[in-house]
Amino acid sequence: MYRGDQALRTDVVRELEWDSRVDAATIGVAVSQHVVTLTGRARSYAEKLAAQRAAHRVPGVLDVANDIEVLAAEEMGRTDTELAKGVRQALEWDVMVPDQRIASTISDGCVTLEGTVDLLRECHDAERAVRGLTGVREVHNKLVVETREVDPASVRQAIESALDRHASHEAARIVVEVDDGIVTLSGEVDSWAEKRAVLGLVSHTPGVRAVHDRLTRHS
Repeated sequence: MYRGDQALRTDVVRELEWDSRVDAATIGVAVSQHVVTLTGRARSYAEKLAAQRAAHRVPGVLDVANDIEVLAAEEMGRTDTELAKGVRQALEWDVMVPDQRIASTISDGCVTLEGTVDLLRECHDAERAVRGLTGVREVHNKLVVETREVDPASVRQAIESALDRHASHEAARIVVEVDDGIVTLSGEVDSWAEKRAVLGLVSHTPGVRAVHDRLTRHS
């Protein structure tokens, strides 16, 4: 069923109000041709991302432009030096992250992660570990998955098997291509949440260095 932009805006606002991680009163919402633009201020980078995901959850939303500004570290009472110590501690305390192989740089609340990891999933886990810290305004994830000799056919088979186990109703509509550790996913999924789930499954596969996401929402 077709939903107009005004109806979508109402639904997005309600979804933001429902999400306890988001202060909806500080966020503006505009919708044009099913594309949502979020503006305003958030107290953390994690809240900014939570607002973005809330908008994507609304049926009928095609794209989200996230222009929310995150409060600077100084406004939150934290210096870059204090933030750097917090980032290091967060990486060290997360058992899913190879912290000794990761270096961080903090400038005006923006965190840059560099180094090498064994799995694409570890790139995501490292970013997750730091993005919720007070004072973090943005995360630039420059972590690289170490190159290894892999058989593209074996990687593709492993991914397709995972899709069959966890997302059987989408698996038949997804095409998996592998070239030098880079996976390209194309086809259709039913929702943005299912798209995130599929991308998450791929990140656990050994030998995957990057993912080109060409998945579209099933109409």
